[in-house]
Amino acid sequence: MALLTNHRLLITGVLTDDSLAFGIAQRALEEGATVALSGAGRGTSLTRRTARKLGDVGEIIELDVTDEGQIHEAVGEVEARFGRLDGLVHAIGYAPPSCLGSGMFAAPFSDVATAMQISTYSLAALVGAFRPLLQRSEVLGGASVVALDFDGSRAYPMYDWMGVMKAALESLGRYLAREVGEDHVRVNMLAAGPIRTMAAKSIPGFAVFEDTWGERAPLGWDVHDSSAVADTAVALLSPLLRATSGAVIHVDGGAHAMG
Repeated sequence: MALLTNHRLLITGVLTDDSLAFGIAQRALEEGATVALSGAGRGTSLTRRTARKLGDVGEIIELDVTDEGQIHEAVGEVEARFGRLDGLVHAIGYAPPSCLGSGMFAAPFSDVATAMQISTYSLAALVGAFRPLLQRSEVLGGASVVALDFDGSRAYPMYDWMGVMKAALESLGRYLAREVGEDHVRVNMLAAGPIRTMAAKSIPGFAVFEDTWGERAPLGWDVHDSSAVADTAVALLSPLLRATSGAVIHVDGGAHAMG
């Protein structure tokens, strides 16, 4: 039996076929999951177009995490389609340009607040809204929430306020794991090394990561290969890691552990 047989998943953040969320959706389908995707705003049409490359994915759910009404409607759509939810992948992040590449003093609070709402608070918003459906999970070990992360334990050049948001995301994940554990829902963060995606191209100085990460990682690192990230996400969504919650799982060739 495949790892995700009878699992019903909602995966956010699929924009293009080079996105980490696309790779996760593809592997989840290969492992027997039933998958719904969400898109936001003008990006929803791009999500629909990309979803065709995945094959057996139904209608795309419009889900703008800054709109409480849309979140509520999305819960209703997932409930009508699935009846329950066994896994949720949070692959959502955005920071206004002033928050990246200009140091910590350039961004006004309004821009920082936007980055916080979309990149960090949205995890709590989605887990809270979908909690009743996650509680209904019928798979071994209960439901799983996986949030895509980028090592928030240290300061990286040019990453600026987004680094702060990732550190906050890791802390939030631990608090959510504590709160929903009684529902047999686990929450984990997957800290991936740099992958050349459309989102990565929006980060000033991303080439610095590309040029140095493979040298720092004892296992090496290929910025063009996200397969290890997708495989780890599938493991986190599956019963294999049913006793793991509140953790940051690094998939970065070991770079995070090096001096």
